[in-house]
Amino acid sequence: MSRLDRRGLLKGAGAAAGLALAAPLVARPGFAQGAGTVNIFAWAGYLNDEILNAFKEATGITPNYTPYGTNDELLNQLRANNGAGFDLIWPTVDRVPNYVEFGLVQPLDESKIEVAKVLPSAWENSTNLGAVVDGKRYQVPTDWGTEAVAFDKDQMPLEYGKASYGDIWGESAAGKATVRAHSSLVGLGLWLEAEGKLPRPLLDAFKTPEAQVEIFDVILAEAVARKGNIIQFWNNENEAQGAFRVNGAAIGQTWDSTAAALAKEGLPVGFVAPKEGALAWMEGLSIPAGAENLDNAYAFINWFLTPKAGAMYTNATSINSTAVGSADLLSDEAKAFFAAAYPGDALEKLWWWPIQESWYVTKRNEYQDRFLSA
Repeated sequence: MSRLDRRGLLKGAGAAAGLALAAPLVARPGFAQGAGTVNIFAWAGYLNDEILNAFKEATGITPNYTPYGTNDELLNQLRANNGAGFDLIWPTVDRVPNYVEFGLVQPLDESKIEVAKVLPSAWENSTNLGAVVDGKRYQVPTDWGTEAVAFDKDQMPLEYGKASYGDIWGESAAGKATVRAHSSLVGLGLWLEAEGKLPRPLLDAFKTPEAQVEIFDVILAEAVARKGNIIQFWNNENEAQGAFRVNGAAIGQTWDSTAAALAKEGLPVGFVAPKEGALAWMEGLSIPAGAENLDNAYAFINWFLTPKAGAMYTNATSINSTAVGSADLLSDEAKAFFAAAYPGDALEKLWWWPIQESWYVTKRNEYQDRFLSA
């Protein structure tokens, strides 16, 4: 799996800008239409009124936005509808092969995508992370972010270089932590691996079912023994924020957007990459097999990759856009958040989610349920 970090993405921006200047952009079939609708099934909180209205003003197309909270919710809904009902979906790249396996998404027509607008490193690395299956591309990378350590600056102050996933599971966090069950097992696994307590490298768990069982049996036993630290489990953005806002959490393994939203409210919540490496993910737009408004779907993809749209998205969510030039338009608040979250060598140590095959997800969910019910 290729390494990908924000510096690599930003280095790619210059090359992409040069490409855009050297060659004319491809035609914009969706932009020219300027009518009709596009039905978007996306993560809750990703598309606010500012973004939706800006798209409609630029294209004349009316966006209909339906939110979801988890990858599994998206997959299950699409399977129930046999890939119909929406023109665009927003899965994480490591889960795209699951949609391809069930025939829920269609190969993209790359001639309709303004590829020069995407940071080259994001486009290239998404190939290895799950966007391309059997030589066909099923997703355009639009954004990336991390799941790392959120913390109350007053109750449990942390600093880069010392902060660890282990802080979530230590004695000082008893009754104060919030985590998502399945991904917290991976974070705990990274800590145990760093401590030399796993029987084999954590990445092996994504390669074979036998390795997954061998590794996760050890992780689960440790998680159950330390379950008293967890004051609340979360499954989606609202629940993760609520853990800090009203339920007494002082530390947790959360998305970057969670901590950023709480900080914007004035709460003393920070976010930092742990020394084991922040869990990094890439997301993007895919077109379901039963999409009805194809031109408008491509129009949204191309518009979302403009610098202005990318910056609007990042300023609203604190999730990194892959649109060339968007970083130059970020708010000072967004820039400060990134600097605090990823100081020093944090970007070089990002731990990118490998492709999660169906067999891995099935067994992962079993371990999650055993953890929750213990």
